[in-house]
Amino acid sequence: ILIRTGNTMTHTDLAIEIDMIGRMMIALEEIEGCREFAALIPEVRTNLVFARPDAKTTADVMAVDGRITVVSGMPRAAGSVRYGASNHMARLVIILMQTDPSVRSGIDFANPPGFSDWLSGYCREMGWTIALVDRREEPADVRNVEGSTMQWKAREAVRSAGGRVPKIICDAGGWAKEPVCTLFGNEPVSIAHDAVSYTHLTLPT
Repeated sequence: ILIRTGNTMTHTDLAIEIDMIGRMMIALEEIEGCREFAALIPEVRTNLVFARPDAKTTADVMAVDGRITVVSGMPRAAGSVRYGASNHMARLVIILMQTDPSVRSGIDFANPPGFSDWLSGYCREMGWTIALVDRREEPADVRNVEGSTMQWKAREAVRSAGGRVPKIICDAGGWAKEPVCTLFGNEPVSIAHDAVSYTHLTLPT
């Protein structure tokens, strides 16, 4: 059980914090060492998030401050790892945790033309569940309400995956919305390994 009283941190809390930061740093090191991953960093940049087991708000989710960008052809974290550094990705993970509390981490990446088809085949080979979400089907009343899009996207993805949280959600994008995919898992080290594994393969151009 995690207990925080004001600014006081318990030993249990400290152990969780150390574990989370350590896993984030190990994951970032693997991502930053993969030149191929740079090709999948979208214009909005990439973020890697990791939620506390009891996460309720974005302040309970670790992420990369300034996101992950490209420097000299390599992925690079723009800032340090801290709580509250992500909005959209953090909210998406928190919503998905309502369906499966073990899914606490995620990383997003570009979804260029043809990529989701290739990725769907890769997921079949790996035994992963992939959900394809078309923003054109998002109701106008949802699209126009701040914060509602993440709820709709998560609900559609879980419905598409038969009531489970999929391993990957591919978003086809929409008006002023860049197409992106998001890979989910229990913690960031395994996510980084999975992301690096498929980016080492031949990707569609």
